[in-house]
Amino acid sequence: MGVLPVPAEVRAILLDIEGTTTPIAFVQETLFPYIKDNVKEYLRAHWEEEECQRDVGLLRKQAQEDSSLDGVVPIPLQSGSGEEELERVIQAVVDNVHWQMSLDRKTTALKQLQGHMWRAAYATGHVKGEIFEDVVPAIRKWREAGMKVYIYSSGSIEAQKLLFGYSTEGDILELFDGHFDTKIGPKVESESYRRIAASIGCATNNILFLTDVPREANAAEEADTHVAVVIRPGNAGLTDDEKSYYSLISSFTELFLPFST
Repeated sequence: MGVLPVPAEVRAILLDIEGTTTPIAFVQETLFPYIKDNVKEYLRAHWEEEECQRDVGLLRKQAQEDSSLDGVVPIPLQSGSGEEELERVIQAVVDNVHWQMSLDRKTTALKQLQGHMWRAAYATGHVKGEIFEDVVPAIRKWREAGMKVYIYSSGSIEAQKLLFGYSTEGDILELFDGHFDTKIGPKVESESYRRIAASIGCATNNILFLTDVPREANAAEEADTHVAVVIRPGNAGLTDDEKSYYSLISSFTELFLPFST
């Protein structure tokens, strides 16, 4: 797609993860299946730990709030100490997690358990965060030119740090000046980008946001943030109008910084 000059006023590059730094397939074909395949074993291994019990408590509370939804799986309290009773409760948690994931729910309760499971998977080497091969060399060049680099993803900051801390490129957390998740606001709302700029300490037009999602690009543009839409294998296709409207890149190496400090 050629070279895309970065406007001279840009001082920070804000990166999406899924479909931008990382293949969408990694999330859909590695991270989520890991939860489905291992949640029962994880619960059995960690059931007596305080963190696991907090996770289960949150899921139980969420199930109560979801009681009017079709197919919801309630999670009973453990009423005895026998092995059979324990298995009954654990199976209810497993079924609830599978039900939420089948609906692509993003509840805090589900995300918290997933985050703790992924932490264990990364730490033991069962999972490594996949990074496109152009990402690390490009970010190093940007930083050498004086650019700040930040992450903004719908995944929790903890999950972001796990992915980059245990990546196929090793621990690359040092490449990032900060992380943002949806606690600062949804990625499809322009106000989120104003908050990020305020947090970084710059104007919105000092930021270039790279994402694969046009709705996010549009929200960032509304906040006067510069944007480029990233085309990667496995990403959703763009309409002809989107292709003609947005600046497009297929590799981070296509960004040209016209200045260095």
